[in-house]
Amino acid sequence: MSKIDVHHHFYSTAITEAIENAGGDPSGWTLPPWTIEADKEINVAVGTDIAILSVTAPGACIESNPVNAAKLARQINEDGAAIRDAHPTKYGFFASLPSLLDTDLALGEIEYALETLHADGVVVFTRYGEDYHYLGHPDFQPIWKELNRRKAVVFVHPTHLADTRLISPHLPQPMFDYAHETGRTAIDLITSGALENAPNCKIILSHAGGTLPYLIYRVAGMIPHTPFTIGKTTKDLLTLAKRFYFDTALSGSKMTLDLLYSFAYPGHVLFGSDFPNAPREGIEYFSAMFDAYSDDHQRNTREAALALFPRFR
Repeated sequence: MSKIDVHHHFYSTAITEAIENAGGDPSGWTLPPWTIEADKEINVAVGTDIAILSVTAPGACIESNPVNAAKLARQINEDGAAIRDAHPTKYGFFASLPSLLDTDLALGEIEYALETLHADGVVVFTRYGEDYHYLGHPDFQPIWKELNRRKAVVFVHPTHLADTRLISPHLPQPMFDYAHETGRTAIDLITSGALENAPNCKIILSHAGGTLPYLIYRVAGMIPHTPFTIGKTTKDLLTLAKRFYFDTALSGSKMTLDLLYSFAYPGHVLFGSDFPNAPREGIEYFSAMFDAYSDDHQRNTREAALALFPRFR
């Protein structure tokens, strides 16, 4: 059965030039080549017939000037819409936004992207600013309020730490640190109340939720019984955590999928490839494990994606 890929990046001229002009990706990852022809080829190779495109971190935030970042986000979104319009049954896209700290600019692009360009959702990053504003920060309440009003699908992608020093020269941050960043922003959404206050949003966490499924029981089992309690029981916290959706980008191993399926609600696991940022051999490696996992697995992940993006039915 063909897959729907919800974690699938693209690089138009605008974002490629912006990253090159900034001196490269601050995470330490190399800028991958991308063409629509190569995109179609990988889809055939791993059995994908629909891909929801997004621009990965740092996205438009590579531009430090807020106005320039907003202009870059607009161009990225126009480019994504053009690909979608040329291949309407094969591609959708998550809209890029300027920094969520620039509230009015971000709200303006949400309106334009969802109302005028008819984006399939938005992509946001795990943190913004140098002082670690994770997604549950109070400054982002207007953003979540608007996304909740629009019942938006929100794709959460990790970004580099403000401290860009590497564990090892062999480990650029996306290799290892990104999973922790996803876990950190997810637990912040839970404990801040932001997740509870946005019940209409369908929030997809990258890479099987990062460290969240592995560590949530540690937090949920302790925080209600400490001075740090937020007035929620262990069951309350686990119920909130299970509201997330999880993609399987770079996470197709049996061990990871066993954990994910034991934690996630039915219909909350989605296929992801991380093309083109992951090497092709890595994508094929994880995709093969994904395919072999179980008889119902591919059907279930496809149906889960169609529930989020019903226009592809």
